[in-house]
Amino acid sequence: MYHAVSHAPARATYGLSVTPGAFGEQLELLVDRGFTPVTTRRLAEAWRSCGSLPLPRRPVLITFDDGYEGVHRHALPALEKHGFTATLFAATGWLRGPRETPGALDTMLDWDQVRELAAAGVEIGGHSHTHPQLDQLPDEQLRFEVRRCREVLADELGRPPVSFAYPYGYSSRRVRQEVQKAGFGQSLAVGNALATPRQGPYALRRVTVRRSTDIERFEQLVEGRAIGRAFAGDRALTKGYALVRGSRRAVRLLPPGR
Repeated sequence: MYHAVSHAPARATYGLSVTPGAFGEQLELLVDRGFTPVTTRRLAEAWRSCGSLPLPRRPVLITFDDGYEGVHRHALPALEKHGFTATLFAATGWLRGPRETPGALDTMLDWDQVRELAAAGVEIGGHSHTHPQLDQLPDEQLRFEVRRCREVLADELGRPPVSFAYPYGYSSRRVRQEVQKAGFGQSLAVGNALATPRQGPYALRRVTVRRSTDIERFEQLVEGRAIGRAFAGDRALTKGYALVRGSRRAVRLLPPGR
Protein backbone atom coordinates (compact mmCIF):
# COMPACT_ATOMS: atom_id res chain seq x y z
CA MET A 1 0.00 0.00 0.00
CA TYR A 2 1.50 3.28 -1.21
CA HIS A 3 0.28 6.84 -0.97
CA ALA A 4 2.33 9.74 -2.37
CA VAL A 5 5.36 9.18 -4.62
CA SER A 6 7.30 12.43 -4.45
CA HIS A 7 10.69 14.05 -3.96
CA ALA A 8 9.16 16.76 -1.73
CA PRO A 9 5.74 15.74 -0.39
CA ALA A 10 3.61 17.93 1.85
CA ARG A 11 4.19 17.54 5.56
CA ALA A 12 0.85 15.76 5.98
CA THR A 13 1.85 13.00 3.56
CA TYR A 14 5.58 12.81 4.25
CA GLY A 15 5.61 9.71 6.44
CA LEU A 16 3.40 7.74 4.06
CA SER A 17 5.27 8.85 0.94
CA VAL A 18 8.17 7.26 -0.91
CA THR A 19 10.74 8.88 -3.15
CA PRO A 20 10.62 8.07 -6.87
CA GLY A 21 14.06 6.47 -6.50
CA ALA A 22 12.94 4.23 -3.65
CA PHE A 23 9.84 3.20 -5.57
CA GLY A 24 11.94 2.27 -8.61
CA GLU A 25 14.34 0.28 -6.43
CA GLN A 26 11.41 -1.58 -4.87
CA LEU A 27 10.03 -2.51 -8.29
CA GLU A 28 13.47 -3.78 -9.32
CA LEU A 29 13.46 -6.03 -6.27
CA LEU A 30 10.06 -7.43 -7.25
CA VAL A 31 11.47 -8.22 -10.70
CA ASP A 32 14.56 -9.86 -9.24
CA ARG A 33 12.47 -12.01 -6.90
CA GLY A 34 10.13 -13.16 -9.67
CA PHE A 35 6.94 -11.43 -8.50
CA THR A 36 4.05 -10.81 -10.90
CA PRO A 37 1.84 -7.79 -10.13
CA VAL A 38 -1.94 -8.23 -10.39
CA THR A 39 -4.86 -5.85 -10.00
CA THR A 40 -7.38 -5.94 -7.18
CA ARG A 41 -10.01 -7.17 -9.62
CA ARG A 42 -7.76 -10.04 -10.71
CA LEU A 43 -6.98 -11.00 -7.12
CA ALA A 44 -10.68 -11.14 -6.26
CA GLU A 45 -11.49 -13.15 -9.37
CA ALA A 46 -8.96 -15.75 -8.29
CA TRP A 47 -10.39 -15.74 -4.75
CA ARG A 48 -13.90 -16.45 -6.08
CA SER A 49 -12.88 -18.98 -8.72
CA CYS A 50 -11.97 -21.74 -6.24
CA GLY A 51 -8.92 -22.58 -8.33
CA SER A 52 -10.31 -22.28 -11.85
CA LEU A 53 -8.58 -18.88 -12.36
CA PRO A 54 -5.25 -19.39 -10.59
CA LEU A 55 -3.01 -16.46 -9.82
CA PRO A 56 0.40 -16.24 -11.49
CA ARG A 57 3.49 -17.40 -9.65
CA ARG A 58 4.40 -15.10 -6.78
CA PRO A 59 1.56 -12.60 -7.19
CA VAL A 60 1.83 -9.14 -5.63
CA LEU A 61 -0.77 -6.38 -5.51
CA ILE A 62 0.58 -2.81 -5.78
CA THR A 63 -1.92 -0.18 -4.62
CA PHE A 64 -1.97 3.60 -4.27
CA ASP A 65 -4.48 5.31 -1.99
CA ASP A 66 -6.03 8.80 -2.27
CA GLY A 67 -4.86 9.89 -5.74
CA TYR A 68 -1.69 11.97 -5.43
CA GLU A 69 -0.23 13.52 -8.56
CA GLY A 70 3.09 11.70 -8.19
CA VAL A 71 1.40 8.41 -9.03
CA HIS A 72 1.11 9.70 -12.61
CA ARG A 73 4.35 11.72 -12.71
CA HIS A 74 6.69 9.21 -11.05
CA ALA A 75 5.07 5.83 -10.43
CA LEU A 76 3.51 5.28 -13.85
CA PRO A 77 6.80 5.49 -15.81
CA ALA A 78 8.40 3.02 -13.39
CA LEU A 79 5.46 0.62 -13.68
CA GLU A 80 5.49 0.86 -17.47
CA LYS A 81 9.25 0.20 -17.57
CA HIS A 82 8.62 -3.26 -16.14
CA GLY A 83 5.21 -3.93 -17.68
CA PHE A 84 3.67 -3.85 -14.20
CA THR A 85 0.05 -3.21 -13.32
CA ALA A 86 -1.37 -1.67 -10.14
CA THR A 87 -4.58 -0.33 -8.59
CA LEU A 88 -5.25 3.32 -7.71
CA PHE A 89 -7.97 4.00 -5.12
CA ALA A 90 -9.22 7.54 -5.70
CA ALA A 91 -10.94 9.84 -3.23
CA THR A 92 -13.03 11.48 -5.95
CA GLY A 93 -13.73 14.74 -4.12
CA TRP A 94 -10.02 15.34 -3.64
CA LEU A 95 -9.10 15.04 -7.33
CA ARG A 96 -8.56 18.28 -9.25
CA GLY A 97 -11.52 19.23 -11.39
CA PRO A 98 -15.14 20.43 -11.30
CA ARG A 99 -16.12 18.12 -8.42
CA GLU A 100 -13.17 19.07 -6.21
CA THR A 101 -13.88 19.61 -2.50
CA PRO A 102 -11.61 20.99 0.25
CA GLY A 103 -9.47 18.69 2.32
CA ALA A 104 -6.79 17.22 0.04
CA LEU A 105 -3.46 16.77 1.82
CA ASP A 106 -1.13 17.31 -1.15
CA THR A 107 -1.18 17.94 -4.91
CA MET A 108 -3.72 15.54 -6.39
CA LEU A 109 -4.25 13.97 -9.80
CA ASP A 110 -6.58 15.63 -12.26
CA TRP A 111 -9.08 13.62 -14.28
CA ASP A 112 -7.02 13.59 -17.47
CA GLN A 113 -4.19 11.98 -15.51
CA VAL A 114 -6.57 9.44 -13.99
CA ARG A 115 -7.78 8.54 -17.49
CA GLU A 116 -4.18 8.15 -18.67
CA LEU A 117 -3.48 5.81 -15.75
CA ALA A 118 -6.56 3.76 -16.66
CA ALA A 119 -5.52 3.64 -20.32
CA ALA A 120 -2.10 2.34 -19.22
CA GLY A 121 -3.75 -0.61 -17.47
CA VAL A 122 -3.94 0.71 -13.91
CA GLU A 123 -7.20 -0.36 -12.27
CA ILE A 124 -9.06 2.64 -10.83
CA GLY A 125 -11.00 1.87 -7.67
CA GLY A 126 -13.04 3.87 -5.17
CA HIS A 127 -11.79 5.39 -1.91
CA SER A 128 -14.91 7.38 -0.87
CA HIS A 129 -15.71 10.93 -2.00
CA THR A 130 -14.16 13.10 0.74
CA HIS A 131 -12.02 10.54 2.63
CA PRO A 132 -13.80 10.39 6.03
CA GLN A 133 -13.63 7.65 8.63
CA LEU A 134 -16.54 5.70 7.19
CA ASP A 135 -17.31 3.72 10.32
CA GLN A 136 -18.03 6.99 12.18
CA LEU A 137 -20.68 8.23 9.74
CA PRO A 138 -24.46 7.94 10.08
CA ASP A 139 -26.10 5.70 7.50
CA GLU A 140 -27.17 8.43 5.08
CA GLN A 141 -23.74 10.07 4.95
CA LEU A 142 -22.02 6.69 4.65
CA ARG A 143 -24.25 5.82 1.71
CA PHE A 144 -23.45 9.16 0.04
CA GLU A 145 -19.67 8.79 0.43
CA VAL A 146 -19.60 5.31 -1.08
CA ARG A 147 -22.15 5.77 -3.85
CA ARG A 148 -21.09 9.27 -4.87
CA CYS A 149 -17.54 7.99 -5.31
CA ARG A 150 -18.75 5.18 -7.57
CA GLU A 151 -20.99 7.51 -9.59
CA VAL A 152 -18.22 10.05 -10.21
CA LEU A 153 -15.73 7.40 -11.31
CA ALA A 154 -18.31 5.88 -13.65
CA ASP A 155 -19.10 9.31 -15.14
CA GLU A 156 -15.46 10.25 -15.66
CA LEU A 157 -14.11 6.89 -16.84
CA GLY A 158 -17.12 5.48 -18.69
CA ARG A 159 -17.45 2.39 -16.51
CA PRO A 160 -18.13 1.81 -12.82
CA PRO A 161 -15.29 0.75 -10.53
CA VAL A 162 -15.40 -2.75 -9.06
CA SER A 163 -12.90 -2.35 -6.20
CA PHE A 164 -12.83 -0.16 -3.10
CA ALA A 165 -10.38 0.66 -0.30
CA TYR A 166 -11.51 1.99 3.08
CA PRO A 167 -10.08 5.42 4.00
CA TYR A 168 -7.61 5.01 6.86
CA GLY A 169 -8.29 1.27 6.61
CA TYR A 170 -11.28 1.61 8.94
CA SER A 171 -14.40 -0.43 8.32
CA SER A 172 -17.14 -2.29 10.16
CA ARG A 173 -19.76 -4.81 9.16
CA ARG A 174 -22.13 -1.93 8.37
CA VAL A 175 -19.52 -0.24 6.16
CA ARG A 176 -18.63 -3.44 4.35
CA GLN A 177 -22.29 -4.17 3.67
CA GLU A 178 -22.81 -0.68 2.24
CA VAL A 179 -19.77 -1.06 -0.03
CA GLN A 180 -21.18 -4.35 -1.30
CA LYS A 181 -24.68 -2.88 -1.80
CA ALA A 182 -23.20 0.00 -3.80
CA GLY A 183 -21.90 -2.50 -6.36
CA PHE A 184 -18.25 -2.93 -5.42
CA GLY A 185 -17.15 -6.54 -5.79
CA GLN A 186 -14.20 -6.39 -3.39
CA SER A 187 -12.55 -4.00 -0.97
CA LEU A 188 -9.26 -3.63 0.87
CA ALA A 189 -8.38 -2.76 4.43
CA VAL A 190 -4.87 -2.24 5.83
CA GLY A 191 -4.14 -4.62 8.69
CA ASN A 192 -0.42 -4.76 7.84
CA ALA A 193 -0.53 -8.45 7.11
CA LEU A 194 -0.45 -10.62 4.01
CA ALA A 195 -3.79 -11.15 2.28
CA THR A 196 -5.26 -14.63 2.74
CA PRO A 197 -8.43 -16.26 1.37
CA ARG A 198 -10.06 -16.46 4.80
CA GLN A 199 -10.21 -12.66 5.01
CA GLY A 200 -12.88 -12.65 2.32
CA PRO A 201 -13.27 -10.23 -0.57
CA TYR A 202 -14.37 -7.26 1.60
CA ALA A 203 -11.59 -7.22 4.20
CA LEU A 204 -8.38 -8.12 2.35
CA ARG A 205 -5.29 -6.83 4.15
CA ARG A 206 -2.34 -4.84 2.87
CA VAL A 207 1.14 -3.92 4.07
CA THR A 208 2.09 -0.24 4.37
CA VAL A 209 5.18 1.07 2.56
CA ARG A 210 6.52 4.27 4.14
CA ARG A 211 9.27 6.86 3.67
CA SER A 212 11.21 4.95 6.33
CA THR A 213 10.91 1.57 4.57
CA ASP A 214 14.42 0.85 3.33
CA ILE A 215 15.10 -1.82 0.72
CA GLU A 216 16.08 -4.44 3.31
CA ARG A 217 12.80 -3.97 5.17
CA PHE A 218 10.88 -3.92 1.89
CA GLU A 219 12.39 -7.29 0.95
CA GLN A 220 11.32 -8.71 4.32
CA LEU A 221 7.77 -7.43 3.84
CA VAL A 222 7.24 -8.81 0.35
CA GLU A 223 8.72 -12.14 1.36
CA GLY A 224 6.35 -12.26 4.34
CA ARG A 225 9.11 -12.12 6.96
CA ALA A 226 9.11 -10.02 10.13
CA ILE A 227 5.78 -8.36 9.36
CA GLY A 228 4.57 -8.89 12.92
CA ARG A 229 7.63 -7.20 14.41
CA ALA A 230 7.65 -4.41 11.84
CA PHE A 231 4.09 -3.34 12.62
CA ALA A 232 3.71 -4.34 16.28
CA GLY A 233 3.43 -0.71 17.36
CA ASP A 234 0.89 0.08 14.64
CA ARG A 235 -1.30 -2.83 15.69
CA ALA A 236 -1.29 -1.82 19.35
CA LEU A 237 -2.31 1.72 18.41
CA THR A 238 -4.97 0.42 16.02
CA LYS A 239 -6.56 -1.76 18.70
CA GLY A 240 -6.65 1.09 21.19
CA TYR A 241 -8.01 3.57 18.69
CA ALA A 242 -10.66 1.09 17.59
CA LEU A 243 -12.09 1.16 21.10
CA VAL A 244 -12.08 4.97 21.09
CA ARG A 245 -13.78 5.17 17.70
CA GLY A 246 -16.38 2.59 18.74
CA SER A 247 -17.27 4.68 21.77
CA ARG A 248 -17.47 7.88 19.71
CA ARG A 249 -19.79 6.30 17.19
CA ALA A 250 -22.06 4.91 19.91
CA VAL A 251 -22.40 8.40 21.39
CA ARG A 252 -23.12 9.99 17.99
CA LEU A 253 -25.88 7.50 17.21
CA LEU A 254 -27.69 7.84 20.53
CA PRO A 255 -31.27 9.16 20.12
CA PRO A 256 -31.74 12.87 21.00
CA GLY A 257 -32.08 13.46 24.72
CA ARG A 258 -30.16 10.33 25.72
